[in-house]
Amino acid sequence: MAFESLSDKLSGVFKKLRGKGRLSEADIKEAMREVRMALLEADVSYKVVRDFVKQVSERAVGADVLESLTPAQMVIKIVNEELVKLMGSTTTRLNISSKGMTVVMLVGLQGAGKTTNGAKLAALMRKQNGKRPLLVACDIYRPAAIKQLETVGRQLDIPVFQMGTEDPVNIAKAAIAHAKKHGNDLVILDTAGRLHIDEQLMEELRRIKAETQPDEILLVVDAMTGQDAVNAAAAFDGALGITGVMLTKLDGDARGGAALSVRAVTGKPIKFCGVGEKLDAIEPFHPDRMASRILGMGDVLTLIEKAEQSFDEKKARELADKMRRNAFTLQDYYDQLQQLKTMGGLGDIAGMLPGSMGKAMAGAKIDEKQMARTEAIILSMTQKERNDPSVINSSRKKRIAAGSGTEVVDVNRLLKQYEMMRDLTRQMSKGKLPGFMGGGRRRGGFPF
Repeated sequence: MAFESLSDKLSGVFKKLRGKGRLSEADIKEAMREVRMALLEADVSYKVVRDFVKQVSERAVGADVLESLTPAQMVIKIVNEELVKLMGSTTTRLNISSKGMTVVMLVGLQGAGKTTNGAKLAALMRKQNGKRPLLVACDIYRPAAIKQLETVGRQLDIPVFQMGTEDPVNIAKAAIAHAKKHGNDLVILDTAGRLHIDEQLMEELRRIKAETQPDEILLVVDAMTGQDAVNAAAAFDGALGITGVMLTKLDGDARGGAALSVRAVTGKPIKFCGVGEKLDAIEPFHPDRMASRILGMGDVLTLIEKAEQSFDEKKARELADKMRRNAFTLQDYYDQLQQLKTMGGLGDIAGMLPGSMGKAMAGAKIDEKQMARTEAIILSMTQKERNDPSVINSSRKKRIAAGSGTEVVDVNRLLKQYEMMRDLTRQMSKGKLPGFMGGGRRRGGFPF
C-alpha cells in the first residue's frame, strides 16, 4: 500500500520522541531531520519537504510543545495538521452542474489509468449522485483504447460513445449532442495521453477544452511515478488550467510522494483516488483521513463507510437475531463471505485500522481460489443442508464434493471452519469477546 514505508519511518521517529519525558530543541531538530529524510525517500518534492519541515519545526519549538506534559503527542498533532494542510485541508467534491449536463475532461500521460478510472468515476457518480453517465472515447491513437473503454463500460453497464478514428474534437462535440438527445447528464471525455508531454498533445487538448467548455478538467496521475507525476501535473496545469487531480494506483507499492506534492505544486485539489484494480475501487480523497493513515492512526471513517455500503441492513438485523438465538447457519457463513469480498478483502481493511490492529492484519490476503471452492461447496448443498449442517452425513459429503468439483476432505474442512465461526459468534453474541459483532450496534461480522 502507498505510504507504508513512510508510515513505518514516521512511526519510528515518534516512538523515539515518546520515550523522552521532556523534549529539547535538539530533540525536535533531530526528529525533523529524520522526518525530512523519510519524506524525501517517499519521493516528495524537495521544495515541498523543505517548506513542510520548516513549518513543523517553527510550531514544534514553541512553548506549547516544550512545556507540554505530553510533548511527543503535541509534535504528532502538529505533523498531522501540517500533513492535512499539505494535501488540501478539506475534501473537494466534483463540480457538478446544478442544471443540465456536467462535462468532465480527463487528461494525463499514457499509462496513468485514465480509461479505467474514468469508468470507475462514472459508476461512482451514478451510485452516489444518481447520474446517467456517458463515456466518450477521444483517444484515437493508443491501440485498443476504444475497445478497452467499451469493455469496462459494458462491465459497468455504462454507455460508451465512439466514432473510431475521427478528429477527437469532433468526437467530443458529437458526444455532447448525443448525451443531450439521450438524457445523459454526465459526460466523461477519455482523452489521449503520451509517454511524455509534447506540444501536439497539448494543442489537441486545448481544442477539446475550447469546444466543450468542460466543468472539470481532472488530471489523472499515477501515484507510483513519483516526481515525474509532479512534473507532469505542473505542465498540464500550465497548459490547460486543470481543476483537480485523480490519483491512481494508491494500492500499489508506491512511495506516495505524488499525493503529498501535487497539491502543493499545482494548488489544485486531489478529488479522487484509485485504490485497486476492481471497478468499484475508487474513493473521494480526504486529506485528513489520508494524513491519519500515513501516521499509522488508521482511517476508521472510510472503513465504516465501506461497511455501510456493503452491508444489507435487513440481513444485518436478521444475522444479529440469529446470533442471539445461536442459529448461525452455513447460508449466513456464505453471506458473510460475499460481504467481505465487496469490502475489498483483509489487506484493504488492515490499511484503515489504527496502530497495532492494522499491523496485525497487514499483508493479510484472501485466497481467491479457496474462497471459490468454499462458495462452490456451499452452493452444492441443498437448502436444508445449509440451514442444518448436522444432517450432512458421509453420503451427502460425497455428493456435495462431486457437485462442487472438490474432495470430501475439502467439505470436512469447511464444516470445521463453520463450526469454529459459529462458536465464535455465540461467544460474541454473549458479549464475551470484543470485535466487530460484540457490543453496541450489531452489523454482522466477518469470517476472518
